[in-house]
Formats: sequence, structure tokens, C-alpha cells
Amino acid sequence: GRIDGHALWVNGRVLMHAGITKETKDPPGGRIIRDKEGNPTGVLIDKAQALISDFIPEPTDEELEKAIRLALAECPKYGLTSIHDMGVSLEVIKLYKRLIKVGTFPLRIYVAVDGEGDAWEYYLRHGPEIGYANHRLTVRSVKLVADGALGSRGAALLEPYSDDLGNRGLTRLRSEEILTVAQSAIVRGFQVCTHAIGDRGNTLVLDAYERAFKGANGAEYRFRVEHVQVLDQQDFPRFKRLGVIPSMQPTHCTSHMYWAEARLGPKRVRGSYAWRSLLNTGVIICGGSDFPVEHPNPLFGFYAAITRQDAEGKPKTWRDLKQFFHLSSEGIKDTSAFTNGWYPKEKMTREEALQAFTIWGAYSAFEEDLKGSIEVGKLADLVVLSKDIMMIDERQILETEVLMTILDGKIVYERDKPVVLSESKKGEE
Repeated sequence: GRIDGHALWVNGRVLMHAGITKETKDPPGGRIIRDKEGNPTGVLIDKAQALISDFIPEPTDEELEKAIRLALAECPKYGLTSIHDMGVSLEVIKLYKRLIKVGTFPLRIYVAVDGEGDAWEYYLRHGPEIGYANHRLTVRSVKLVADGALGSRGAALLEPYSDDLGNRGLTRLRSEEILTVAQSAIVRGFQVCTHAIGDRGNTLVLDAYERAFKGANGAEYRFRVEHVQVLDQQDFPRFKRLGVIPSMQPTHCTSHMYWAEARLGPKRVRGSYAWRSLLNTGVIICGGSDFPVEHPNPLFGFYAAITRQDAEGKPKTWRDLKQFFHLSSEGIKDTSAFTNGWYPKEKMTREEALQAFTIWGAYSAFEEDLKGSIEVGKLADLVVLSKDIMMIDERQILETEVLMTILDGKIVYERDKPVVLSESKKGEE
């Protein structure tokens, strides 16, 4: 499967067991990729994956716990003290609580439950769970998925893909379905976080949110759109007007820039990964990594946000753009506008990038009074870096290391020392 979870490739035997043939229709919100004769190739996009879900065994409790423990041991190495976990099941929330109780949880987690699973039904009945175990766990959000991904051409676009003219991508939820969840969330005190990548996907989500807000500014609800990778020009001012937070991952830009223009064409691509254009409307941006889709290190995101370049510092010149992005200079009068980064006018400043990964992230989880800045009275969640990322040369940011990670005033990671998760039965209260 693709690392982003939006595509799966299976062999002929699986197709046979699942009864997927030339006659099988694409399910709503999904696509079966076919060859020239119309036969399924084994690649299943978005909701087409459900056609084989019965043949994939669920992870056992032991496998799930092992995976979570391994992830928990990694996070402090990158200076992560809090993460926002999207689309979580009841089983995983129960596991988190058990690990917190035995003191093996060196992290704070802000959970958005899976809006299409039983977790949302459970929390709709019981209400949000805020600040569990001294703010180790909070459940007050619901995650929806409006469209697919750009790489697998499932992101919903207003006009066809430039490299697949018969395809406008997939909508995984109808506007009415998003509206229903949003209305319930407002009544019960939950935030809605909806994945939207394409311009049509983003319009769909903003339209549903606007209907839920009934024409008012919804800033008090802090609804989010996750990714906001491609935006129609008309939608840029709507985030501020509606009080919606764009939650974006800067490394998506530097991972996708090699092929994004092929998917979107030279005009539409200018509304892509457009941090500066959004910031100029007066919104904040919640910064993240979307790991495991991208690397969890927030310094990689900080670097991407201020450079719009890859680890080698490319593109630095117009020649790089032509060589690596297969662009022609036709119709472009000022090639200097494309040097020192991919569409460099959309860069963030260092101050903005730092805020996106700290206080703006805290605000987007209703936690700006608890964390996100070093102030008296806030939780003592601190990170010590080997270099001053606000002053050093941009390329040195990628060489910067985490020397120490402190959670709640306790050291949970030191460089060159193994991560030891306490087995104390009393937990960390």
C-alpha cells in the first residue's frame, strides 16, 4: 500500500478471492485501476480498498501495543512532546490509557477519533474527554476524510488532472455527510478535522462548515481542514472569514514538488502549498508532519517551511527547475521569481514556522494556555537543540539535533542515552 493509505496494490489471487473482476463497478469514493482492456490491475484507490478489507487480518492487541510502544520510544528523539493523532479507534484509545497508567507514555496526545467508526458514536454519547492524566490524553475532535491523495490522483479537483484528463479525483464523503457530523460536533463540543487535498475537496469542506456555522464566524469551534494542498483562489479568504484553521504539513510541499506541476499544470499549481497566501489573509497555520507519511522530525518541517527546497538545497536556480521539474520557460518572463525555492513567494518566515509547530499547534487543539510557549504557569514541556535554528544558516537546520526532551519537568530523552520508559504502576501523576 501507499504510505499515505490512499492506495493498495494486491496480487491476482487476492482479486480472485475478493471476486473483483472486469465487471466489478467502482464503489462510491473509490476507484479500481484497470488496464486497457478494463481488467483490474490490483491497484485499489481510496474506498475501493474496502473490497478486500475482509481478507486482511486485524492486528492483534499484542501487535498493536508493540507498534505503539515503538512509536512512543521514537517520538522524544525528535523533540516531540505533543502529537495530534488523527482517525483513532476506541481500541487504540484504551491502549493509550493503559500505557499512561503504567507510566510508559512520554508524550501528550490530542486525539481526533475516526468519524466513520464506532469511536465517534461512543464519544458523541459520552462527550469530550479533556486533560486525562494531567493532560496526557485529550479526546475532543473527530476526523473525516473528504477526498483522496494527489500522488494517487484521488484528490478531488475542480478541473481534470493535467496528466490524467479523464479524472477529477474522488470525493469520499458528500457535503451532507460532513454537515451532519459538523452539526453534531458543535452541539456536543467537538472540533471537526477534515482531510481535504484537492481544490474541489477543500471547497466541499468549507461549504459544509459554512452551512454548519449558519453564516456566523465559527472561530470558537476551531474546525480544521487537514492538508489544504490545492486551493481555488476564491477559497483563500474563506478560512479567515469562517474561522477555520488550515492544518498543513510543510514537508508535503518539498516531497511533492517534483511531480505536483505535472498533476496540476502551471496555473493551478500556484495555489498549492500556499502558506504565505493563507497567512496574508490573517489566519494561523497549524504545522505538522503527517507521519508516517512524512518523517516525524519537526525540524524537517521547519526547514521546508522557510526554504521550499529539498535537503540538497534544490531548486536554487531556474536551471534546477527545468532539470528536476521538467518545466518549460514558455510564458514565464521573470525566471528570478523561481530561484531559491519552489515558488518561493509562498515561504514562511522563521518566526511563523516556529509558531506553526508550537503555539499555533497548541491553539488548534484549544491548548494555548497550557503549552506552545515557555511561560510561567504552563506545562514544562521543553526541548533543547544543538543549534539555534532561528539564527544559523538554513542548511544547518537539517544537521541540528535534539539534545534533550523534557515532559512535565522530567527528562524523557537525552542524546547518547537510551530511552527508558518507566514501568511504575503508579504512573506519572
